[in-house]
Amino acid sequence: MRNLTMMTDLYELTMMNGYLRYGKDKNRACFDLFYRRRGDVTAYAVAAGLEQVVEYVKNLRFTQDDIEYLRSLGIFDDAFLTYLGDFHFTGEILAVPEGTIVFPDEPILRVIAPIMEAQLLETALLNIINHQTLIATKAARVVQSARGDKVLEFGLRRAQGPDAGIYGARASIIGGCQATSNVLTGQLFGVPVGGTHAHSWVMSFEDELTAFRAYADVFPDNCLLLVDTYDTLGSGVPNAITVFNELRARGKEPVGIRLDSGDLAFLSRQARVMLDDAGFPNAKIFASGDLDEEVIWDLKAQGAAIDVWGVGTRMITSMDNPALGGVYKLSAEEVDGKFMPRIKISENPAKITNPGVKQLYRFYDRRSGKALADLLALDEEDFSSGEPLEIFDPENTWKRMTLCDYRMRQLLVPIFENGELVYELPTLSEIADYAKKEMETFWDEYKRLNRPHRYKVDLSQKLYDLKLQLLANRR
Repeated sequence: MRNLTMMTDLYELTMMNGYLRYGKDKNRACFDLFYRRRGDVTAYAVAAGLEQVVEYVKNLRFTQDDIEYLRSLGIFDDAFLTYLGDFHFTGEILAVPEGTIVFPDEPILRVIAPIMEAQLLETALLNIINHQTLIATKAARVVQSARGDKVLEFGLRRAQGPDAGIYGARASIIGGCQATSNVLTGQLFGVPVGGTHAHSWVMSFEDELTAFRAYADVFPDNCLLLVDTYDTLGSGVPNAITVFNELRARGKEPVGIRLDSGDLAFLSRQARVMLDDAGFPNAKIFASGDLDEEVIWDLKAQGAAIDVWGVGTRMITSMDNPALGGVYKLSAEEVDGKFMPRIKISENPAKITNPGVKQLYRFYDRRSGKALADLLALDEEDFSSGEPLEIFDPENTWKRMTLCDYRMRQLLVPIFENGELVYELPTLSEIADYAKKEMETFWDEYKRLNRPHRYKVDLSQKLYDLKLQLLANRR
């Protein structure tokens, strides 16, 4: 495990220095990590990155080399640098399990700790959660557009660095991809890896047919041929069929062909006819090449005969929305042993925060099992009675709904208590299975790629009243 303690913004450390000088180091504070909506692509998000958060927090410590480097900057008090020598996390963290569907302004993670500790966590937690949640969400949209077809993650060479490639691939599995081309991700997290050969393989032989025969000789049980190096329909598919017949004569069946360029709708339909006519109806057609959810949706609408989609650049970089927009905001601070709510006020109403120590609830219809609404409430509130509950839109309070026959669960679960890990981390495969089931609990209108219906995320009456009170008494 890597020590990422120094992976922070300088202002986290300068604030910590200031907290210590003004005697606030023992004050506990509550911070919420959530994201703000940016168009349809983040109408919902798939929470990811918690495992790496756990690793980060468990390894929080400043080495002597770290402290000497900070001393060399000439801006920190000696008392603060001495304090860092024994620094470790002693607080509590609650979070939604990885794979949980979350919505704008809902806490993905909640930290309560001495303000020095809670402050330091900000940068790293945002870095980890923002990135993996972004890619898991993008992958979920791509998988949704494929409508039951397999999707593979092929983006390592275009990711913004090794970590983005490794953990982006991890996040894509949470989002629903069934395998990755990234061998290290497969090794680290025990997920399937997949891939075939490149155009260079074909070009390195004297002709295409010889290249295909050589590949089939090396991988007779996993023969998947890239057919668009020279002429997809004129030579690529016919040569693949020749090799497939030779494989069958040896008692082997081919996996299929891959298309990486050209009009994928037309080429796949023609290739499907050629493969079927040659007696290979079970040979799969793989497609790759600058794909994303919009392109896949259109290709499906055009009747593309594609069975498996390999998605790279546009998913691993979330090209159309390269940042999630997650933030980490103070919501309460302990004063004389009691938590006092804090609120950030802005001229932009979307940036006004929800105050207090909060819990997030999700309500499900007992008959259909579908999610009805989420409710953000103060931690002290209790909704376990099952009694009918009226909820309302905090922006348009006349929009009201009474929940009756429902099942409820708390989404934020304990991860750390008193600095100790109390959460059992699931495997990546278990997270992916959970994420798939989570997605199935939401009606399709909330998951539309474009102009999705707005899912209900409401505030409890107590939280709503507290927010109005603080806004009225703003200072």
